[in-house]
Amino acid sequence: MTASGLRALHHGRTPGDPLVLPGPWDAASARVLADAGFPALATPSAGVAASLGYEDGSTPAGEMFAAVARIARAVSVPVSADVEAGYGLPPGELVERLFAAGAAGCNLEDTVDGVLLDAGAQADRLAAVRAAAGDALFVNARIDTYVTGVPAGVDPAAETLRRARLYAAAGADCVYPILAPPEVFGPLAGALPGLPLNALAGPDGPGPRRLGELGATRITFGPGLQRRAMGALREIAAGL
Repeated sequence: MTASGLRALHHGRTPGDPLVLPGPWDAASARVLADAGFPALATPSAGVAASLGYEDGSTPAGEMFAAVARIARAVSVPVSADVEAGYGLPPGELVERLFAAGAAGCNLEDTVDGVLLDAGAQADRLAAVRAAAGDALFVNARIDTYVTGVPAGVDPAAETLRRARLYAAAGADCVYPILAPPEVFGPLAGALPGLPLNALAGPDGPGPRRLGELGATRITFGPGLQRRAMGALREIAAGL
């Protein structure tokens, strides 16, 4: 399935029925998830990093793209690749490498080295990625206001909405306010009708159905599934 097919999966959804995209960290986990019937997958950079022996945020670009390529080759469903902030690559080269890896979409975050980027500069970068890719790439713009934080005196919900509007205007197909409180999604959905919203589902928070009822369109899990798999393996190892 192409980016257009992935894009279509995000639209026309009813509340309580969001698009659930589990995150494979290697080819074997991708096959398991695709065989379970999920229509698309979204790699987590932290999960891939762990599978390659790196700390989150420390994976060399070449190894990340190679891992995405192995995952994409292993399945027949579209794969969206978490490529962090783009590894400092020019937009055209970033798009070329995503296409070479077989990715139908990507996550791009607005934090570099622990610093929240200027929203206008990030919007310009997203626009350049869109121009380089045309409609052949589904762009999910991550908003890190609840991870990296905002300056003192700035309301994170208002800043999240401001960034979401800028990124949507720049051509993002979806915005991802990672770790935003669940109650943020209703106002966001009301202010940005028709724009898909990505929510992160965690073990201690609302599940996918509830997040969909609150306004999320797309649900991802970050490295959660990989960490649960490693937990299961630790139990097996202890038993052995």
